Amino acid sequence: MSKDSTSGFAQLASKSSIFTQEKLAEVKRNSKSFLLGLPNEISMQEKRITLTPDAVELLVNNGHEVWMETGAGEGSKFRDKQYADAGAKIVYSPEEIYQADVILKIEPPTLEEVELISDGKILISAIQLGNLSPDYIKALNRKKITALDYEFVQDVVGGMHIIRAMSEIAGSTVMSIASEYLSCANGGKGIILGGITGVPPTKVVIIGAGTVAEYAARVAKGLGAEIQVYDNHLYKLRRLRQTLNHQIYTSTIDTISLGETLKTADVVIGALRAEKGRTRHVVSEEMVAAMKPDSLIIDLSIDQGGCVATSELTSLKEPTYRKHEVIHYCVPNVASRVAHTATTAISNIFTPTILRAAEEGGIEEMIYGHSWFMKGVYTYKGSLTNEHIARKFGMKCKDLSLLMAARF
Repeated sequence: MSKDSTSGFAQLASKSSIFTQEKLAEVKRNSKSFLLGLPNEISMQEKRITLTPDAVELLVNNGHEVWMETGAGEGSKFRDKQYADAGAKIVYSPEEIYQADVILKIEPPTLEEVELISDGKILISAIQLGNLSPDYIKALNRKKITALDYEFVQDVVGGMHIIRAMSEIAGSTVMSIASEYLSCANGGKGIILGGITGVPPTKVVIIGAGTVAEYAARVAKGLGAEIQVYDNHLYKLRRLRQTLNHQIYTSTIDTISLGETLKTADVVIGALRAEKGRTRHVVSEEMVAAMKPDSLIIDLSIDQGGCVATSELTSLKEPTYRKHEVIHYCVPNVASRVAHTATTAISNIFTPTILRAAEEGGIEEMIYGHSWFMKGVYTYKGSLTNEHIARKFGMKCKDLSLLMAARF
């Protein structure tokens, strides 16, 4: 066969009509882009914001759009220019920011702010059960807003990651608050928090044995204070002793023994988490009345209703009041005292969650696909879906899993 001869295979290949015309199948991408809104916090002197400029830059680079109301980051020491340089759009009115598809807030919006949210949008914020009203739930349902409490959202192993982070911060800062209000400068007892040679140590009573108690006890232990921890869950008390590697006094909550202990306490820290929607009062008004004058109560459970009968909601602007000559500090957003740190911690949790939700096709798909994320939902397109809230206000509640199944 000559060099110029063409083989049978070559001849067949040259006839384009003979071989299969292949076309790459289109791969469906399930990703979704979000328009995220970061409003100003106007309630409770809140200083935190949900996303740092670095987080905004990451989200924008992944195809999302972020709007931020001017000045929203100032309380956390982040400037508008930092957000603008990261790719955020700075808007100048609440009316505009609440047109975003997903609203990311720290504190729950006021009723006036709820009215600004477009119908059918998504709200992610805290809920503050201690201050919650039926009107708030009705307003969300009337506008068919899907609302999630980030404190209810769990991680894949059942932990409440934002609560854990904020509890670490609260526990770490609560002793500096105690030191501040024990001093003469703030009308306190005029004692040092801890102990020095020849002087009896400060007595700190912690009610609750969770993350707040762990970090508070760690700081108090380092200062040399005498620590007593009360909780009705023995496994929490046992874990706390093991974590601190220290033989601190622990006890279940018994009215008589707790009452006797409080009579000699210098600082009482309420750190009980809500069970079935509300924290119960374990310290009665009679117990408070029997405490030493100028002693201090810091009720960190106040956002869930408080665990001390005499606790009343206060703010960072006016954080304390006196009752029965006992100083009460009942600020719900203690982490706002260190807003830059708290914002960074929250942002580190929000950002990967948003990216994952986008990859899975949206917030609804995230809710439908993950029970740990579904736990954060309390209203869904016009229906209340949280049993504890429904029981608290005597409202009707729908099973979210059934509502989600009805989509299909």
